Amino acid sequence: MSARTVSCPSCGSPNRVEPEQVSRGREPVCGRCRAHLPVCVAPVEVNDAVFDGEVLGAALPVLLDIWAPWCVPCRSMEPVVAEIASSFAGRLRVARMNVDESPETVARLRIRGVPTLIIFEDGREVTRMIGVRDKDELLRRLSPVT
Repeated sequence: MSARTVSCPSCGSPNRVEPEQVSRGREPVCGRCRAHLPVCVAPVEVNDAVFDGEVLGAALPVLLDIWAPWCVPCRSMEPVVAEIASSFAGRLRVARMNVDESPETVARLRIRGVPTLIIFEDGREVTRMIGVRDKDELLRRLSPVT
């Protein structure tokens, strides 16, 4: 993810925001007036090589979206997952893993169907949801960890 310029809602000053830093728990503030800046953070793409560090080793709770490009229900969940990533920036890390590109982790997590959403906290699985879920249910399931 590359840095973005975000205008401060208080003073209008342009600020450079690193989405990767926000997804790791750092909350951006205006360099001029110190007001909190709005950010839009996309889910982090993970695979077998980075799963342990990006998900299990994350300082924040993690919502992992396990999906496949050929899965129509997975594609219907994508906007909801992206909205949660942006809404919970700095409090929750949202990651996506393509089952076709991460067979080792998929086997290790015993994934039997997609979409599967798993919430991790402190490197441990807290909740698992299989199938399409609406935003309200996801928010209910996330409330204990956010």
